[in-house]
Amino acid sequence: MSVGVGSGFDSDTSVNRVVIVGGGTSGWMCAAAIARISPPETSITLIESDEIGVIGVGEASIPPLVEFNEFLGLSENDVLRECQGTFKLGIEFVDWRKPGERYFHPFGFYGRDTPEFPFHQLWLRLNDLVKRGQAPAELSAPINEYSLCALAARLGRFSQPHGGNETILSTMRHAYHFDAMRYGQMLRRYAEQRGVQRIEGRVDSVQLHPDRGDIRSVTLREQSVVEGELFIDCSGFKALLLEGALNSDFIDWSHYLPCDRALALPTTGSAPPDPFTRATAESSGWRWRIPLQTRTGNGYVYASAFADEDEVHQQLVRGAEGEPLAEPLALRFRTGHRRNFWLKNCVAIGLAGGFIEPLESTSIHLAQVGIQRLVNLWPGRGFNSAEVAHYNQIMTADYERLRDFIVLHYSATERTDTEFWRYVGHMDIPESLAAKLEIFRGSGRVIAAPDDLFTPHSWLAVMLGQGIYPDHYDALVDRVPDSALIENMRLLKSSIAKTAASLPSHEDYIRRHCASPA
Repeated sequence: MSVGVGSGFDSDTSVNRVVIVGGGTSGWMCAAAIARISPPETSITLIESDEIGVIGVGEASIPPLVEFNEFLGLSENDVLRECQGTFKLGIEFVDWRKPGERYFHPFGFYGRDTPEFPFHQLWLRLNDLVKRGQAPAELSAPINEYSLCALAARLGRFSQPHGGNETILSTMRHAYHFDAMRYGQMLRRYAEQRGVQRIEGRVDSVQLHPDRGDIRSVTLREQSVVEGELFIDCSGFKALLLEGALNSDFIDWSHYLPCDRALALPTTGSAPPDPFTRATAESSGWRWRIPLQTRTGNGYVYASAFADEDEVHQQLVRGAEGEPLAEPLALRFRTGHRRNFWLKNCVAIGLAGGFIEPLESTSIHLAQVGIQRLVNLWPGRGFNSAEVAHYNQIMTADYERLRDFIVLHYSATERTDTEFWRYVGHMDIPESLAAKLEIFRGSGRVIAAPDDLFTPHSWLAVMLGQGIYPDHYDALVDRVPDSALIENMRLLKSSIAKTAASLPSHEDYIRRHCASPA
């Protein structure tokens, strides 16, 4: 893995002026976070143009966004009320392994891990006992029967986790479906109230220091010049600063993830809204369905090399629920990331740094993690080349682990009905993913790095959902007596089912706590 060290610039330059190029969700998340942590003497300027459209299709998130809002001090109910949001307990995958099958990726935890064993090892051993006739057949339940998130989603119910770490409710984790454009507007107000200055305009040119080669200023079309010490590129796929001015090259992963187009279509809402996202496999990609309070977000992500675009349009419109509220919005993208996310005195956040298709709703998260890592390495007293190198290294690792998780969904398919599915089912996969799958197939162990975005429970959900089942369980689990395992699993399954049935409906919870104005 090659990473730049950001050498060749003045490491003694204090950062007193921060310039963010580009608004949208990423830009205003960045502005809000920096305004939250930077010293009072730091000036923060955000440049954006109302002439440039915002890609407002990132309407589903994953649980870390809850923590980001808490970091800013934002009330969850206020965010959902203003952004017409609903709760999200996971993602339902339809027709991915093969047509007619579906599985659920819950955000919460399966059962309860013990100090000695992950829960799923106990579940694997229980299934082995059933298979050998040493446990009642009715205990051979899918692992989602031991997930409160999965059962609550199936029943259309929701509640906040509470009651301490030992309760079943504590195994819940959630994220949001929301209007990303409204969220960006909310963060704009937050940032401006804390001193961030917004400049309306479009960047016409970028000026570099003649000696150091880093960015000195940007000039707008109106000929005004904005100077700074730290520049943050939130200009989307164009990457005006990092690519346009500093020529950071791009690592292309389209051979692993060939989808490069999307159509997005908002429709009238369905009632009651489901507390989960749905991803349905189609002939040359997949469709998303994201229920908000007032409308439903629909879209089709596809590979243009394998697609008939008229057929894609027809499949999207035919599969969407409700009446269309606009014409489909066409998007083009390239999967991969910049070799250097941070180069000299410029950091790329969001789409300017890289993109991985939104199958697991990670687009906003990748901006969030880039911001959080920048905050942790804030160059207030100047730029340290070792810290810049570290930032690039950990961001690259974040993208690579996420890439592997998304590739898993495709490579484990059993579909052979179209050229697209035959390609992804037989393509070479990253060595890091192949090693993880080999370990799991042998003993059921899920090896995850401490910084993995997706927990072993998430990896387990997708591997089992895609039909990857281990040959054996961890032999150490045999220490648990058969009778104790059978009884404890029976009680746990029953308790989770009763808890799920006792929760309020998702619709009622929203109505009581965070309903948007009609």
